[in-house]
Amino acid sequence: MSITDLNSERRHGRWAWMWLAYTGFIFIQPLMEPSRSLWLGTISCLIVFLAIFWNLFRAIRKPSSTRYWLVAATFVLGLVTFPWNQGASTFFAYTGAYLPFVIHSARRVVALLVAECLLILGECTVFNVVVPHGPFHIDWPNACVAVFITIVVGGGNIYFAQQRRADDKLRAALEENVTLAAVAERERIARDLHDVLGHTLSVIVLKAELAGRLVPLDPARAIAEMADVERTSRAALAEIREAIGGYRLLGLTAEIAAARRTLDAASVTLVAECNPDRNTLTPEEETALALALREAVTNIVRHARATTCRLRFITKDGQRSLVVEDDGQHATVCEGNGLRGMRERIESLGGRFSFECGIEHNHGTRLTLDLPHREAASS
Repeated sequence: MSITDLNSERRHGRWAWMWLAYTGFIFIQPLMEPSRSLWLGTISCLIVFLAIFWNLFRAIRKPSSTRYWLVAATFVLGLVTFPWNQGASTFFAYTGAYLPFVIHSARRVVALLVAECLLILGECTVFNVVVPHGPFHIDWPNACVAVFITIVVGGGNIYFAQQRRADDKLRAALEENVTLAAVAERERIARDLHDVLGHTLSVIVLKAELAGRLVPLDPARAIAEMADVERTSRAALAEIREAIGGYRLLGLTAEIAAARRTLDAASVTLVAECNPDRNTLTPEEETALALALREAVTNIVRHARATTCRLRFITKDGQRSLVVEDDGQHATVCEGNGLRGMRERIESLGGRFSFECGIEHNHGTRLTLDLPHREAASS
């Protein structure tokens, strides 16, 4: 149970005990017609009712059959008490008040309220017609008042009970949405950190290795490469902060330029046949393609042992596609976090993701990212 539910239960508990004030009606007749037997009977009925009320309060919001029996016991207590204490009509009101909160179906509640009223009138008929000269008696006006109170209280509580259930459903839905949003945000951060760190650390490793090889051959260039490692590391820290807070990349064009620098450091030639027009992509699409390109370049640097990488952005009849090819020797590819992150991003936009190995003489790979038709995407 959440903290909100606990606070709601506590407030409900404080208000519930206030309704016991209506038990004061059963003391009207003993005060007006005082007798020892009437007082003892009234106090005994009150004790029984308090026991019922306490147990019903604990069970009324739980899916247990006990609460049905407790509501029935309240009504029976009213039937037993009403012939000798007309104030016992308050027990009928309590029964009418309980029913909407115990039974979800409004039709069933209405049917039970009608049955309750008929039983009250039936009891009145018995003591006025069948045994009119017995020790107990029920006046018709009192019976009509009891029926009226039962209908008003029960009918009114149908609305409040339905409203409470609707509020409970809304609260549960909101809590579920918050949970789902938190899960989605964790997944987004995990994907973005994987892409950012995987790419940047690969660049740092490459440049550090290059600087190590250049130290005896070209110290000045080695110093420049190490300075570039420092700049890349600082940029990585900023990207991690942006990934955690949610960010937009500088754009696909900037990512292509960064890919060229990374591939050059790995002695891989990038052939970019065209640069995309930013007007053909939404910010979400451009971000997804930029992150996919970053992950693709990272995989080429880490695993491909390639010499050439070809990048194509194709726009035809509203269809937008980014194709990344290399001539490397990839091992058998299993979809890990990087490829899975690409697929999820592209498919969340309504696009398609495909990854092919051995496209030419068992060498090379082709990554194709198809975005949805421009008109379909805009609609």
